[in-house]
Amino acid sequence: MRKLILTCLAVCIFHAGFSQTAKHKYTLIITNAKIVDVAHGKIISNKLIAISGTTIKVVDDVKMLSRYKATQYINAKGKYVMTGLWDMHIHLRGGDTMINDNKALLTLFLAYGVTTVRECGGDIVSSVLSWRRQINQGTMIGPRIFTAGPKLDGPKPTWAGSIEVETPTQISKALDSLRKLKVDFVKIYDSKISREAYLEIISQAEKRGMKSTGHMPYTVKLTDAVARGLDGSEHLYYVFKACSAKEDSITNLIIQSQHTDKPIGLFAALPMVYNTYSDATANKVFKYLAQKHFTITPTLFVSKTLNEIKETDHSKDSLLAYISPKIQATYRGRIVSAKRASDESTAFTKKFEAKCASLVPKMYKAGINIVAGSDCGAFNSYVYPGSSLHEELKLLVASGLTPDQALKTATINGAKFMAVSKHYGALTAGKCSDMLVLDSNPLQNINAVDQINTVIAHGKVYTKADLDGMLKAIKH
Repeated sequence: MRKLILTCLAVCIFHAGFSQTAKHKYTLIITNAKIVDVAHGKIISNKLIAISGTTIKVVDDVKMLSRYKATQYINAKGKYVMTGLWDMHIHLRGGDTMINDNKALLTLFLAYGVTTVRECGGDIVSSVLSWRRQINQGTMIGPRIFTAGPKLDGPKPTWAGSIEVETPTQISKALDSLRKLKVDFVKIYDSKISREAYLEIISQAEKRGMKSTGHMPYTVKLTDAVARGLDGSEHLYYVFKACSAKEDSITNLIIQSQHTDKPIGLFAALPMVYNTYSDATANKVFKYLAQKHFTITPTLFVSKTLNEIKETDHSKDSLLAYISPKIQATYRGRIVSAKRASDESTAFTKKFEAKCASLVPKMYKAGINIVAGSDCGAFNSYVYPGSSLHEELKLLVASGLTPDQALKTATINGAKFMAVSKHYGALTAGKCSDMLVLDSNPLQNINAVDQINTVIAHGKVYTKADLDGMLKAIKH
């Protein structure tokens, strides 16, 4: 009996010792990390992050490092580690002759730590869908892509590649085609869309369980669209109209003008909207939008850039070297339009945009889901992929958001809109391993997002030298 007890004891000791020395091997371990906890606006020091493939498996105290082993290690001592950035409004477009030019832009996003983008409609849909698939499979370098596919608009739309819809039957066929493409959301444009068609798109998309966002014709009230099921709004023109104390009468006036020889368009209506803005109305609208879990993409930087084209010399922009001549040629339209505008018109536009920006902290405080988007891509002059998202974050802070609030708009809030918060938005076990290693603390100074030391995307590590090499490869 004594011999049996001693044998069992020896077996127990052997297994206990084995469990203490055996280690699960991870693909990457980051040590001495100062984790930027964006959700709570604080730094969590002395951590290790163990990653397998594209997933964070463990976050532990660095003093427990002896329990873990990995194929690759990164010592992040003195650095700050945060989840990858999301640009929630970009475009990949320009037609078949510019497919490779757009593909090269994907490198710029990663170089600036933008590991996920929301592509808001274009005319090279099959290529974008192919890139999305290849990036998800890890066979192509670039940010994760959520895409709308082609935009929906009215007859003879402004943007190439848009699907023209006017009747309920056309709308039904269009949405069925988008579902077949497996797009991630529906993008509606307002250049030629009718009030009736716009609202019908939202209603049918809602029935299909498809998210909808985009521009909005001024013949429609934002609250009416949201009541139908609209999930988001791009830019601030449309929410600003909803803040007018005279929105009903302005909307009716615009509707009545549509069948005359002088229809009132968005830009013609802006002075009326601006002059009738009401804080009380705005507060009521913001409360309603928050209750509906509504999302707004302010796109402050593209507005600022386009409004200042007349007075800014972009010929020496360092990033212009990474934009192909074909894409640069598309900038001409915006430039000519800006230079044709009168000084009075330009001054009003700047005043209007400043007022729009002042609404951002109010909307955020009310509980509206604000997401950061740059609107970069062909045709939007000098709004460079990657860099423009950094500038958007700085303008969001300048508008009144704190650095952690601004960072939420480019991380947590994007994942919330796309309904993927379970997998993105924080550096915790089970989440996606896309992340940045920064040289300084972005919670103290938002400019720290410019100081990227390392980017981890799709399970691959890109050092500063790697990123510089990738940029060199696409330089013109």
